[in-house]
Amino acid sequence: MSKEVISAYNYKLRYRVLCIAYRFFVLSMAYGLSSNICLAQNEAAQANVTSANVTANVPAQPDASVGQSAAPTREAPKQLSLSELLVSARKAKDKGEFDKVYELATQAMQRFGNDARAQQKALKDFPPSEQINNYAELNNMAECQFIKAEALKNQGKKDGSIAAFKVIVTDFSFAQAWDPRGWFYKLAKTAREAIDRMEGRDVEAEKCGALHSTKLVLNDSGKEEIVNYDNYGDFEGAGTKDYKFVVKSQGGLSEAVGEGIYPNTMSVRWDPAFQAVKKERRIEGSHWDFVHSPDLEAAFFKWALAPEPPGIRLFYTALILERAGLYKHAVKAYYAIVVHYPRTVGWTYWHTPWYIGPASIAKIKYLCKKYPQVNMKLVDSKIDVQNGFDTDISNDIFIVEPGRLIKNHIPETFSDKFNKFMAKRKTQSNIIRKLGDGKVRFVQYANGHWQLLVDDKPYMIHGITYSIAKAGQSPDDGTLKSWMDYDYNNNGKCDGPYDAFVDANKNNKQDADEPSVGDYQLMKRMGVNTIRLYHQPFPIKKELLRDLYARFGIRVIMGDFLGKYALGSGADWNPGTDYENPEHCAKMLGSVKQMVLEHKDEPYLLMWMLGNENVYGVACNADKKPEAFYKFVNEAAKLIKSLDKGHPVVIANGDVFYLDKFAKYAPDVDAFGANAYRGDYGFGTFWEMVKNLVDRPAFITEYGCSAYVYCFSREAAEEKQADYLEAAWRDIVDNSAFAGGQGNAVGGILFEWLDEWWKGYEPSIHDTKGLWVGPFPDGFMHEEWLGVAGQGDGILSPFLRQLRKSYYVYQKLWEK
Repeated sequence: MSKEVISAYNYKLRYRVLCIAYRFFVLSMAYGLSSNICLAQNEAAQANVTSANVTANVPAQPDASVGQSAAPTREAPKQLSLSELLVSARKAKDKGEFDKVYELATQAMQRFGNDARAQQKALKDFPPSEQINNYAELNNMAECQFIKAEALKNQGKKDGSIAAFKVIVTDFSFAQAWDPRGWFYKLAKTAREAIDRMEGRDVEAEKCGALHSTKLVLNDSGKEEIVNYDNYGDFEGAGTKDYKFVVKSQGGLSEAVGEGIYPNTMSVRWDPAFQAVKKERRIEGSHWDFVHSPDLEAAFFKWALAPEPPGIRLFYTALILERAGLYKHAVKAYYAIVVHYPRTVGWTYWHTPWYIGPASIAKIKYLCKKYPQVNMKLVDSKIDVQNGFDTDISNDIFIVEPGRLIKNHIPETFSDKFNKFMAKRKTQSNIIRKLGDGKVRFVQYANGHWQLLVDDKPYMIHGITYSIAKAGQSPDDGTLKSWMDYDYNNNGKCDGPYDAFVDANKNNKQDADEPSVGDYQLMKRMGVNTIRLYHQPFPIKKELLRDLYARFGIRVIMGDFLGKYALGSGADWNPGTDYENPEHCAKMLGSVKQMVLEHKDEPYLLMWMLGNENVYGVACNADKKPEAFYKFVNEAAKLIKSLDKGHPVVIANGDVFYLDKFAKYAPDVDAFGANAYRGDYGFGTFWEMVKNLVDRPAFITEYGCSAYVYCFSREAAEEKQADYLEAAWRDIVDNSAFAGGQGNAVGGILFEWLDEWWKGYEPSIHDTKGLWVGPFPDGFMHEEWLGVAGQGDGILSPFLRQLRKSYYVYQKLWEK
């Protein structure tokens, strides 16, 4: 989320509980925390949050002096509950009242320590989310102890801080808390990391030093490059919900596919390399630790025999084959999932369903296109998951057409290209539908494809999120400011847009040949034509946006959060915005109206955007009441159109969550936009789903990848980021009008322009820890490294820019 949002609700965050958020795709089971468990941590990983703003009610004591009348009887002072002690300790720490922190933490330990330890003793692992309410004492007691350890650290009492953190590690190892940015954390793990930092240990570096890269060479690659499954069984019910493949010759099919691919489960054990790896004890430990291991040989053997459902085992085996450069065998493995296990469902880190069959189809198409030497093509393959837009998998219906792999050796001829060009010209002259009445509008052609037109010319959204945060500033301590107010060199100009410079030699200095050029100019050179902004919570300085468009040709998508993070609704953070509450809805419509009246006549405006993945439910109930939410979205869209007919209205959804509800209840929203982080192969079935269910333009309102990868050099990590982002953009282009795909993509918004240092959470340190599991180069999201530009060592922030490879890759992509 943007720094503007965090800053706005910073004080709410300190005294209210975060509703659990869902987001992004990779296999793992999350442990959520219930809303009555307090959050309290900012040591390099967490925000300063507590469950309620509670002030202790301690009545004054009566004067019992001799000779005076007896004072009225009063109740004895109320003892604070554990959660109230936690709140009070956090407030005391924020004020620098460290003695009070220690007093409160000591009281908590004396009164509740034994109960917390008893709960710890009863556990053998972290409790699942539905049982977390039963362990409030354990979690809250550990957080009180964490606050004490932080206070000691802040006072420079290193030994005392380490001792306090060690209590959490030894006594409360199963304590958990939920972070308001949308992921859970384990207090003992974070305490251990704090101890390591204070003791000067770099655990990740030690782990990297112990890893050795290996090359995978298959002993049995199978007898058939493209397996003819008809020779080994029967496809029954293809194209229906009753599809299945019945194996008739398991031995023959095993020989055809080769090792590691179902049903061949034995060749791996016969592989001489497996025996060597086993003897060297290189496959010990959890198979999940091998997903991104550079020891590809061990990783392959570990996953080929992993104790997971076969569809999941096959997917990660294929992923490792892909990483090993064995693309043909990887394609065979992915296709085996489509044939045998198309209904496999995994769970993301955020406990949302992950449909592995459709993901495998997307992977096959990506590999066949990126690596022409594979000489394969997947045709007529489709897995339609009906009712798959929510978290309830019990009602899912899978319509499976496995299709087939074929040789792809016929190059496109000049005649083919000419015929395509003529068909495109003919189709473009036949517009059958328009959305929008002004100079900015969406149009649909006779072939069903969509384009965005601006002044009657096609406009592909080359977007980026522009959000500058000075290193050292954080919403957690209230220091984060709007980038529009930055003028730290006191020259009367906004720092980022006009005074940023490129540190070309990466020496963290501004050399004589490194003039100030400003971000606006740098974004123009990159090919950016659009940035995304929200009109809340900070006021917009329109003169900055007028100049952005007038001199640099960059337009603005202006958004309203529509109650997300409780912004605009007047709701408290907990329970958050209620889309059936008339008062909340009236205030949000007032906010939308204010936005439109303020910006509708500005030349920089491209379109309006509503929400920001509200369906994940952070401080709003869109996830619980999707019908009410989308009905309200539609009401907001109709309001905008009554005030401004010149600019379209779009939504920023959370991937395709509740896409069916959107299609039904929000017909007045002109385009479907979504924040999506699906992996290095693009966006998979996203475009097809939107086309089939909504038949309106589509674009990605947020996508990105970090430029930090565990155990990789800076250059190699930037290469990974660039590859990931290039694949994302190419997928967008492939699905734009007349490009051969679904024809409904109108662009995307890359997240983001510049690294933000506060997200990890010590704002003066460029933290490298992975904050949550996701489909990224090393399996983790490093939130502080998402920029296509970095801030170097932070000393010359907010001026210094170190442009990454992704910047130059997009410069070439967006020239076209």
